[in-house]
Formats: sequence, structure tokens, C-alpha cells
Amino acid sequence: MPKKKIIIISLITLTLLFVVRYLMQGADHDKDIFTEVKQGDFDINVFTTGELEAKNSVDIQGPTSVRQLGIWQIKISDLVPEGTNVKEGEYVGALDKSEISTKIKEAESELDKIQSQYTQTKLDTTLQMRQSRDELINMQFDMQQKEITLEQSAYEPPATIRQAQLDLEKSKRTFEQAKKNNILKEKQLAAKMQEVSASLQQTQNKLDLLQNTLQQFTVVAPKDGMVIYQREWSGKKKGVGSTVSPWESTVATLPDLSVMISRTYVNEVDIRKIKMNQKVAITLDAYPEKKLSGIVTAVANVGEQNPKSDAKVFEVTIQINEKDTTLRPSMTTGNNIAVDKIKNVLFIPLEAIHNDGDSLTYVYAQDGRKLLKKEIIVGATNENNAIVKAGLNKGEMIFLSIPENKDELNIIKMQSR
Repeated sequence: MPKKKIIIISLITLTLLFVVRYLMQGADHDKDIFTEVKQGDFDINVFTTGELEAKNSVDIQGPTSVRQLGIWQIKISDLVPEGTNVKEGEYVGALDKSEISTKIKEAESELDKIQSQYTQTKLDTTLQMRQSRDELINMQFDMQQKEITLEQSAYEPPATIRQAQLDLEKSKRTFEQAKKNNILKEKQLAAKMQEVSASLQQTQNKLDLLQNTLQQFTVVAPKDGMVIYQREWSGKKKGVGSTVSPWESTVATLPDLSVMISRTYVNEVDIRKIKMNQKVAITLDAYPEKKLSGIVTAVANVGEQNPKSDAKVFEVTIQINEKDTTLRPSMTTGNNIAVDKIKNVLFIPLEAIHNDGDSLTYVYAQDGRKLLKKEIIVGATNENNAIVKAGLNKGEMIFLSIPENKDELNIIKMQSR
């Protein structure tokens, strides 16, 4: 074969190898995912999940007077299903009546006992007062007889007359003393009667209170509405077997569904960003297609323990702007709270940002066919993106995926930071 022909074949072969390698590299390169550095207004949001509830509601309460009766815990024995629409006065549930029924029987027995005491005391008082009056009448008769004796002794010896005078004086003193004693005795008997009467009235009042309270053990709706059960301190809703007490007497609520709020909790890191009247974009897990809006109406000043972790959280209330008949209490909401807007900045997705052990932040960038590992300075972030304060320019292409040959690259550090 001529030498010139061999050279031509070799050149063609090398060219084909180069093209194949180039195409293979391009195919591998196409596997990488890119995005460009964007410029514009940057929204900083805090995202939380919350739960819908009515802004205003009427409480359905159990008995409110049980504390006076020494009843501290009452079990719920029956409840209508949550979400039931009830009319004013309709049945909602029932409470366990065993303890109050026992107290009613005890009060009835005590009332019978005191009623007997009252009757006996009244009879004794009447009898003693009658005896006292009879004694006074007899003393008065005796005194009158002594007066007659004195008159008849006018012609008797002086000693006899003197004796008659002494007997009359003694009779008068005895009568006057008996009158005073009778007044004291009347007061004493009246006080005793009043004491028994007060005890009788007190026991009767207690029985009346028990019987009136017993009626409240059947729980009814104070107005029309949908029944939503109250949450206990643990977060669990009340149900059959739960208890009510003088301090937590609410069994359920009847919410006013015309104005709804989302009650949510923000962690202690983000709470400083939350302010009154901030706008909120709201979604519903039950209706993902619905887009609602709201506004922050309350931010707690004091944090509380998150029951699911060791973190502290702060309660935030968001009022829903829209009126929607599909909104129901306890629906889960996604709350995207707009806390700030930064004008005209560069930003990139969070997944494009990487860090090394030297606290350097960098991205993988594409310069033509060349791969670069560039240091950047990151500013504020939101749930998807981060502001780039330095290190990139608008429109630069950066990797969202991690290149295969990342270990072969050195970080291109910024000249000044």
C-alpha cells in the first residue's frame, strides 16, 4: 500500500476517534442538569403548617357548678359524631351520672334526717314555751293570793302582817325573775329553731343544686351549628371516656364558619421574622387546587414546648381573607408567610450550593465546555432559592446535579471576600 494512502487512512481514523469521544463526552454531559443565575425581586418566606378553626365560636359546656358539689372529674359517656349539625337545644352528649346520683341520694337522706330534727325541735319548743307561760300564770295567781292574804291580815298582830308582806314581796320577785327567764328562754328556743331551720334550708338548697346540675349532665347545643370537639392539653380531641372538670368544662364548640383562621406554630429561629399584618399564601391539604390568602393577626410573645421535639415554638394566628363554604375546622393548611422582599438581586436554587470543610461555599459552573468550581457568597434564603451576593453573574449556567469529575476540580476562590 502506498505510503500516502496509509497516512490518509490514519488521519481519517484519528478524526473518527476524536468525533466519537467528543460525542460520548457530550452524551455524558447531557446527563447533567443545569440552571442559570437569575436576577429579580427575591421573596423571603417562612412556611409552616397549621390547622383551620373558626375565629369565633360558642362553647358547649358541661356542668359549671360541680365544684361547689365536690365533684372534680366527670367522664363523657356518649357524644354525637363530630361535624354533626345541631339545632339549639338538641342533644350533643351525656356525662356519667353515677357520682352525682350517689350525692343526690345522700342529700335526700340527710334532708329526711334534718326534717325530722326540725319537726321534733318545733314540737319541743312549742311545749317548753307553753310550760313557761303556764308557770307565769300560776305565779301570777299565787301573787294575787298573797295580796289578798295581806289585806285580810290588817287586824292581825304586826308579826303576822309583816310575814304576809314578806310573802307578797317574795312572790313578786319570783314572778319578775320568771318573766325575765322566760324572755331569755324564748330567745334561746328561737335561736335553736333558727339553727335547725337554717340547716334544713341549706340541705334543701344543696339537693336543689344537685338536681338542677344533674339536668346539665345531658349536654345540649346552646345554639345552631356544627359540633367540633374541644382539644385536651395533650392535643387529643375529647371523646367518649374523656373527662371534663370545673376548670375545663368545655366539651365542644359551635364555630362560626363565616370567618376562619389558621392556627400555626413557628420555630424560635424564624419567629423574629414574623410580624403583624404580613401577607400569607395559604393552601389546603384537602383541596390542593384552592389558593387562599390571609394575614397575620397575632404573634405569641412567649414560646411553648413542641410536643413532638425539644424545640420551642411560638403560636401564630392567620386570618383567612376569603369566605368559602368548603372550609372546615381541623383542615390542615400550608401557610407561606411573606416576611420580606429584596429588590433586584441575583439568586440561584438551594440545591446548586455546596460547602466544604473550610466553610467555603461554591457552585459548579459551566464556561463553554469547561467545568468550574467557583466560590460564592450567599445572602438571604427562602424555601427554594438563595441570594448570591458575589461570585456569579446573571445568566451564568450552573449545575443542579453534581458532576462526575468533581474531585478533579479546584475551587476558584474570589479575589477578595
